[in-house]
Amino acid sequence: MAERQAAPTPASARPQRHWPSDDASGGPWQGLLLLIRQHAPPNSTRLLGLLTLVVSGGILLALAGITFTGFALAVVFVGPILLLTSPVWVPAAALVFGATAVVLSACGFGVAAVAGATWVYRYAIGRHPVGSDRVDYARSRIADTASHVKDYAREYGGYLKGRVKDAAPGA
Repeated sequence: MAERQAAPTPASARPQRHWPSDDASGGPWQGLLLLIRQHAPPNSTRLLGLLTLVVSGGILLALAGITFTGFALAVVFVGPILLLTSPVWVPAAALVFGATAVVLSACGFGVAAVAGATWVYRYAIGRHPVGSDRVDYARSRIADTASHVKDYAREYGGYLKGRVKDAAPGA
């Protein structure tokens, strides 16, 4: 039988794959963009998303640079002034910190006292706030323990009085 040989296909009909190392004229991003384009065809939504990402990233990078530059300039120019006037600033800062701590602590204790008083008021009028069942259980346990101790003292109290008379007959 005669073997058939396939006709060679022209180079233009074959799909060409581009890798980052294949195309040196397009720069380092050309190959990456081609791989992304092969993976998903571009559309207006993807293009707009990529444009938004690039623009917002550039703005954030510029703001970060401006912030760092401003901080460095502030340290260079204001640093010596703060160093020379530190005998005034350190006690003032300590005083402000202490006063702030006292005020915030007082406010916190005030809020805790108001919350506690509200809970006690609601418990006293019978509204049963959160945790009142635990308080009732603890109260019943304390009352039961007190009655047991009282019974124990009555039972063994006479025994101890008798033993004291035996130890000190004249007492």
